[in-house]
Amino acid sequence: MKRILSGIKPTGKLTLGNYIGALKNFASFQDEGEVFVFIADLHALTLPIEPEVLKENIRDIAAIYLAAGLDPKKASIFRQSHVSEHSELAIIMQNYLYMGELARMTQFKDKSENISQNAIGLGLFAYPVLMASDIILYDTNLVPVGEDQIQHIEITRDLVNRFNNRYGDALLVLPEPRINKVGKRIMSLSDPRKKMSKSDPKGDIFLSDTPKVMRKKIMSAVTDSGDEVKYDVENKPGISNLLMIYAALKDVSIEEAEAIFKGYRYGDFKKAVADAVVDQLEPFQARYQAAIDSGEVEKVLLQGEARAREVAKVTLTRVQKAVGLR
Repeated sequence: MKRILSGIKPTGKLTLGNYIGALKNFASFQDEGEVFVFIADLHALTLPIEPEVLKENIRDIAAIYLAAGLDPKKASIFRQSHVSEHSELAIIMQNYLYMGELARMTQFKDKSENISQNAIGLGLFAYPVLMASDIILYDTNLVPVGEDQIQHIEITRDLVNRFNNRYGDALLVLPEPRINKVGKRIMSLSDPRKKMSKSDPKGDIFLSDTPKVMRKKIMSAVTDSGDEVKYDVENKPGISNLLMIYAALKDVSIEEAEAIFKGYRYGDFKKAVADAVVDQLEPFQARYQAAIDSGEVEKVLLQGEARAREVAKVTLTRVQKAVGLR
């Protein structure tokens, strides 16, 4: 049976980009194999975050996973920090990735750009080691990722190959990335040449926004010169981004979305996109609130952590034996 792994870092309010790029597809993974979905709370410590904020974000993401349709009977939902094998494996694996490789990672360069070299934590630099360990621990076959995370999968594959070449060909499973064909990179509504992030209130649609706010943001989205609803990222990035959002939410191709809106004025097109967003996120918000109100979130996490430890311990022991620690 295939193993599928995904995780989200609890560092801020999740966006429509998170929903389309990851959450929307979580439920379907349960029919493909054994699913492990974690809250990457150790990764959240690489940049400053208040303890109370982190605790609240962890609870919120667990409820969001349930709202996305994950069934605790089919998927293991857990906190990364509560499975100590993640940290233990990372301590071993840090010896098989090199400083030159880590320094070239785009995420490290982007996040450390405005930080003094004397104030950059080792965790930020070594982020890919822990992320690779997250993947390796579960003998993961498939890792659903956004386009911007491909580099992390590539360095994980390099690590697996390097380790297997030294200690045994079948020791670690070589993971494969999976990228959505539609919606792999949702851009900011205020600046469609930048990715939708957690730190752009005008350009983001947050999963916690009211339907009224969602509609207002979409109707205010930056568009382009001309009046044709056409997918052209270079010349019409704003319209292309809205087409991508619509296509991803409606499960149609970009070409089908273009055909639907042929002859539409921009205002009518935006209204249709807003309807598609609200139609999906309003029920999602209701499921999220039901998960919070149920009082079952902690129970679900404890159950998922027990299963995760069971699997992770096997891999960690195998690695420890291979390197001579056992």
